[in-house]
Amino acid sequence: MIRVVLPPHLRNLAGIAGEVRLDVAGTATQRSVLDALELRYPMLLGTIRDRYSGKRRAYVRFFACAEDLSNSAPDEPLPEPVAAGSEPYLVVGAMAGG
Repeated sequence: MIRVVLPPHLRNLAGIAGEVRLDVAGTATQRSVLDALELRYPMLLGTIRDRYSGKRRAYVRFFACAEDLSNSAPDEPLPEPVAAGSEPYLVVGAMAGG
């Protein structure tokens, strides 16, 4: 069971209160987690990553176990505590400005 924490605007869009718990078959990777999330909540399709290329959207970051995974390979296994469900996988809206 993978725990996913989404930013408030994506939780509102999907009608989610709190974190999402997902079953992911096989090795837990960023791609497999996001595939499962978009399958369960199709209204999120295209909001976290590009619908066609699968690349992370600008201003969206991914964190797990106090590590920034935003530029990690999408098929790299997630840290064991995330795969075990003891730590959440965080999808964070990045901030920009000057």
